[in-house]
Order: sequence, then C-alpha cells, then structure tokens
Amino acid sequence: MRQLRLRWKSILLFLSIAGPGIITSNVDNDAGGIATYSMAGAHFGYSLLWSLVPIMLALMIVQEMSARMGVVTGKGLSDLIRERFGVKITVYLLFAVVLTNIGNIIAEFAGVASSLEIFRVSKYLSVPLAAAAVWLLVIKGTYRSIEKVFLSACLFYLTYILAGFLAKPDWAAIGRSFVRPHFDFSSVGMGMIIGLIGTTIAPWMQFYLQASIVEKNIALKNYRFARWDVIIGSVIVTLIAAFIVLTCAATLFPAGIRVETAADAAQALRPLAGKYTAFLFAFGLLNASLFAASILPLSTAFVVCEAMGWENGVDKKFSQAPQFYGLYSMLIVLGAAIVLIPGIPLFPVMYISQVVNGAALPLILVFMLILTNDKKLMGEYVNKKGCNIIAWSTIVILVALTMIYLGLLLGIL
Repeated sequence: MRQLRLRWKSILLFLSIAGPGIITSNVDNDAGGIATYSMAGAHFGYSLLWSLVPIMLALMIVQEMSARMGVVTGKGLSDLIRERFGVKITVYLLFAVVLTNIGNIIAEFAGVASSLEIFRVSKYLSVPLAAAAVWLLVIKGTYRSIEKVFLSACLFYLTYILAGFLAKPDWAAIGRSFVRPHFDFSSVGMGMIIGLIGTTIAPWMQFYLQASIVEKNIALKNYRFARWDVIIGSVIVTLIAAFIVLTCAATLFPAGIRVETAADAAQALRPLAGKYTAFLFAFGLLNASLFAASILPLSTAFVVCEAMGWENGVDKKFSQAPQFYGLYSMLIVLGAAIVLIPGIPLFPVMYISQVVNGAALPLILVFMLILTNDKKLMGEYVNKKGCNIIAWSTIVILVALTMIYLGLLLGIL
C-alpha cells in the first residue's frame, strides 16, 4: 500500500513538472518542420525514415543538457554564455539566433495562411487574426495558464498519426527502410538530411527549454522528472515526424507528386488518400503553426533579454519587462506582415530556414558542451562520457554534411 502511494505521488509530481520538454519538442513540428517532413516523404519515399532514429537520440542528449543546465544553475542559456564568454561573443551569437528565428517565425505565419487557404480563408484575414490571438495569449496569460494551452495543443498532433493510418502505408517497406538504410549523396539528398536535423534539433529549442525550466523553478531534487519530460517529448516529436513522412511516402511518392509546402501535401493527399486525410493534415498544420507562432517569438525574446540582462518572463507584467514584451510584439508583427506581402514566395523561407537551423546548430552545441563540462558551474552534474561522445559526434556529422552540401552546390565536389 505504501509503495502504491509513493508511486502515485511520483506520477503526480511528474505531471506537475512535465511541460517544458514535451512542449519544446512538439513545437519543433512546426510549419517549416511539417513542410520538410512532407518533402522527405514525397521526394524520397520511405528511404529517409531511418535517419529519424539517430536524430531522436541526438535530440534527447541535447535537450537533456539544456534541462540539466537550467535546473542546476537556475539561469538561461544565453545568460550563461554571456557570463562565460563575454558580451562580444554573445552579441554575435544573438545576431545569428535572432536572424534564424525571424525566418522561422515568418514560416509559422506562412503555415497559418497555407492551412486556412485550403478551407478558402484568405491570408489577409487568417494571419492578422492569428497574430492577435497568439499576442493576447502571452500578454494576458501567466506561465501556468499558457503552459496548459500549449500542452493541450500537443494533443492535436495525433491527427498526423490518424492521417498516417488512413494513407495505408506499406509497413513491410517501412521495416526494410530501417534494416537497410539508404544514403543519398546528391546536393538534394544532403540538403534534406541537414534540413531534417535542423528542423528536429533547432537552435532556438535549447534556449526556450532552458528558459522554461528556469521560469518553472524546478528544484534539483526533482530533476529526474524533468529528464523524463525531455525523453518523452523527444519520442513523441519523432513519432509524429515519422507519420508525416510515411503519409506522404505512401501517397505522393508513388504518384510522382513533388510538393513545396505542407499545404501542397495536404491538397495533393485529397484525391490520393481521401478528403479526411487531407483535412486532418491541414488541421495539424494550422495547430502546429499557431503553436509555434506563440513559442518562437517567446524563445527569441528570452534569448535577447537574458543575454542583455533585461527582465523577462511571461509571469511579469508589461511594465516590469518592457523589452521582453516589446520584442515579442515586434517579432509577431514583423512575421505576420512579411507573409502578407503580395506574391512573396513562402516555400523558400520555410525550407531554407530549416537548413539554416541545421547549419547553425553546431555552434550552439559547442557552447553547450563547454558549459555542461564545467565542474565549477555544474558540479557533480557535468556531462557523462557517453553524452559527450554523442553530442560531439552530432557536431562533427553536421559540420561534415554542411561542408559536403556547400561543396556540391558550388560544384567543388
């Protein structure tokens, strides 16, 4: 009986702590991510599914480092980088992260526009309404209320699993893709692998996760629950990504249909897999875009304000953190306004932002590895050997892929 009570106590404690890891991972399946996964399935079939397994392992390791730093130090990642490496390096890093995030934010509002255009709603109506909704959610909410909304949004990603089963994929072919991995060394193949890594382990995620851990004030004694939160989030995001890939692989790839956006994929699915699959796919895109359009500006605001030493946090009032809320508001207005420009090509912004994520990730990981191996900072919670091996391997692989990709594009290789 006592064991049962302890078990229930642990479950309730986990539920009270869970959130940052699950939310951060699921936001990564945003408009740009769904577009990238859709392209992977439509253009390469089941052949790239295998890559999601090592990407998931790397995601777990990277996210765990962020969560551990947040719990142990009680500080955000950009705050720690500024203290350890100085203001000059931090400003350069901020410039790279903010520039990349602006592309991602534009991609989210492009996803809102694309998903609702499937239901014949003009982007000149949907985008301003979406921008107003996500702005009000953060400006008027508290961390606890916002987290509940975000966790609820995570449930709607299940629509992609349902869409996957409705598409009737070849499960035997899926199994073979894991047993006999396929490597494509063309510039297109290299670009897609970098995009898959960049959209699954995006640089902004590490800043947002650590800031959320700090804002939630998770005690060191409860770190194991935060760790499970990260692991579960990593598994869920990979599962959803796999179902997006296999849905498009089962329907669009055999028909030779090339897609440029997630909305293209949803439209193309209708005659091949039925209107319900198409509607589920489009609804999932809308949910993901709104979800990420809230989180990405928040992440960027956290990064800048932590690095500059300004007050930040959604539990503070506008008057207490004017730079934080001002930057958040500016990013939403900028992202929405660019999407409303007539004739703007949305696909290049959405896809290229994911490739840039993959190329920028090694730099962020190097800073994280130096910090998590600092005994003065982390004490007994420094990285274990296995963690370092996987993290450094991820950096080496990403740098190598990026160099090969650039070499192929420039005709050097």
